[in-house]
Amino acid sequence: MGDVIEVRHVSKVYDLGEVQVNALSDVSVTVKEGSFVAIMGPSGSGKSTFMNILGCLDRPTSGEYLLDGQSVGGLQRDELAAIRSEKIGFVFQNFNLLARTSALENVKLPLLYTSRPVENPDAMAMKALEAVGLGQRMHNQPTQLSGGQQQRVAIARALINQPRLILADEPTGALDSATSQEIMLLFRKVQQSSGITVIIVTHSDEVAAYAERILRFRDGMLVADERPALPAGAPDALELRG
Repeated sequence: MGDVIEVRHVSKVYDLGEVQVNALSDVSVTVKEGSFVAIMGPSGSGKSTFMNILGCLDRPTSGEYLLDGQSVGGLQRDELAAIRSEKIGFVFQNFNLLARTSALENVKLPLLYTSRPVENPDAMAMKALEAVGLGQRMHNQPTQLSGGQQQRVAIARALINQPRLILADEPTGALDSATSQEIMLLFRKVQQSSGITVIIVTHSDEVAAYAERILRFRDGMLVADERPALPAGAPDALELRG
């Protein structure tokens, strides 16, 4: 498999009045297609800035970022929006679901912004919900679902456009430890069964251990690139059902 992400000497500087903040300093890394990567680091380490650049939500001050072989740093806003819509699925700590909207309708939302032809959005959303084990809850609103179920809906929403890349920002931050394990195993199942690249930001070593690779940031620099083992006693993701 080739590299879905290639970051070449990327730096990001923010101007705060007369003060310049170096959020990222000369970061270079590649991520192969179908990988599962965790990004870690203390507050102010640069991990969120790095995630924003990967998600085409921000541009590097210098250096180059290639997504699927395409350099995205010089693209216009509408071009970046198209890439986000068609190639990237986002998952957030607090789920970001519409409260008075069913699970099915929440999952369908990204289809409103895609330039691809969509023949049967209900069937696509239902397939995505079934992939995360929530086909039977398609008519439930978020308030009728547990935190873990809401995050499953959010993952289904991220899958709806068949992205090349899923970016998840603290996806277990609002969940208890048992539910966090379920969600991380679901991410592994998605990654292993579909070949989608999954990248998560987390403060938890236990959560990061489910990834195949951990990138650690400190003071805007990539300081470690680790490859952990799956936590002892955890079932293989492909054995998960529902």
